[in-house]
Amino acid sequence: MIEKLIKKIALHLDKNQIPYMIIGGQAVLLYGTPRLTRDIDITLGIDTDKFLLIEKICKKLGLKILPRNPKDFARETKVLPAEETKLKIRVDFIFSFTPYEKQAIMRRKNVPMNGYPVKFASCEDVIIHKMFAGRAIDKEDVKNILIKNRNKINLKYIKRWLLSFNRLSEQRGILRSF
Repeated sequence: MIEKLIKKIALHLDKNQIPYMIIGGQAVLLYGTPRLTRDIDITLGIDTDKFLLIEKICKKLGLKILPRNPKDFARETKVLPAEETKLKIRVDFIFSFTPYEKQAIMRRKNVPMNGYPVKFASCEDVIIHKMFAGRAIDKEDVKNILIKNRNKINLKYIKRWLLSFNRLSEQRGILRSF
């Protein structure tokens, strides 16, 4: 069921020429070990100036936009939370604006899902996102991804970006914890 929804979202984003990549728990399922996740996190290769386009896509998909003032919420947080109400699946559309996110979108991988190439973040970029988030579940996800993909991962790429993030005061120690 969640795969059908991911495919529908991907089709609409592609049709509207919006660059994107699936991150979060759905990407962990691809690269790591199975775990329960009832949400879809999507990084978009656009900023909030294209909010109305994402709002229109949500309406076409039948997704309920969750914030009371969605445009203001998206502008302040860079996230538009929505929900597929029948399945109770949350979808977070994340507006990207950093050089890192733009590069990560360029490195995304096509993964066949119900016969359609859905764009997922690369294994390395999932690890970087997880390290940046830094929660206990994220660190466990990183450990499992590293175990499962140990011979395929570009560690230099990961360390370079973590070192870059380490320079931000709120992310001090991110490279050391990797």
